[in-house]
Amino acid sequence: MIGKSARISVIVPALNEQKYIRIVLFGLGRQAYRNFEVVVVDGNSRDRTREIAKPYGRVIVEKGKGVGRARNSGARIAKGSLLVFLDADTKPSEGLLSAYAREFMDPGVVAATGPILPLEETTGRVRFGYRFVSVFFVKLSIALHRPTFIGSNFAVRKGAFEMVGGFNERFITYEDWDLSARLQRYGRMIFANDAVAYTSVRRVRKWGMARYFFYYMVNMFRHRLFKSTNRTYAPVR
Repeated sequence: MIGKSARISVIVPALNEQKYIRIVLFGLGRQAYRNFEVVVVDGNSRDRTREIAKPYGRVIVEKGKGVGRARNSGARIAKGSLLVFLDADTKPSEGLLSAYAREFMDPGVVAATGPILPLEETTGRVRFGYRFVSVFFVKLSIALHRPTFIGSNFAVRKGAFEMVGGFNERFITYEDWDLSARLQRYGRMIFANDAVAYTSVRRVRKWGMARYFFYYMVNMFRHRLFKSTNRTYAPVR
C-alpha cells in the first residue's frame, strides 16, 4: 500500500480524533486500489490520534492552525502525483480510490469529487440534505462552470494543486470551495459517482439541520461577494 512509487497520496488532517480516526484508516485498508500511501497530518493532538494512526502510514505534526494549512503540509511531503483529501471522521467506500484512479486516466481532468453521505444512522431529512448538497448542488456548480467541491472528499493532480498554491491558509472555512474556483482554469472538474465517502453527522446533530446549512450558504455568499469567509468554526468532538 505504501511505497516510493505510490500513485495516490491520501491526506487526512486530524486534531484530537482518537474516537474517529480508525474510521478513515480502516476504510483505506479495505481499498480495492492498492497503489497509494496515507499521510495523516496531526494538528498537535492531545489525545491518542498520532499513536493510532502510525501503523497505517506517515504521520506528521502541524502546529499551525487551520485545516487548509494541515492539508497543505501533507501535500508538500506527498509522493503521489494524485492527491486525495479525506477527513478523519470520513469512511471511504471500497471503490473510492479505484474510481479516482480511473477518472484521472483522462489527462484533461484536473480535480474530482464524489458523493458525501451520512456515516451514522440518521433521519431521512438529513440524508436528503447531504445528497442534495454533495451531489445535486455540486453537479450543478460544475454545469454552471462554478465548481464547488467539498474537502472531505476531494481529489486533485498534485501539479495543478501546487500551481495554484494549494489551500488558502487565511481561510478558517471555505478553503475547499475557494480552491475549487482557482483550479478550474487548469482543466476539467468532474463528479465521480463511484467515489463515495461517508462522513459523520456529529456537527449536524449538535447544530441542527437549519443552522448547519445556513452557515454554509452564508459562507458561500460572503466569499462570492466579499472574498472573505466566516472566521469561527468550533470543533465538534
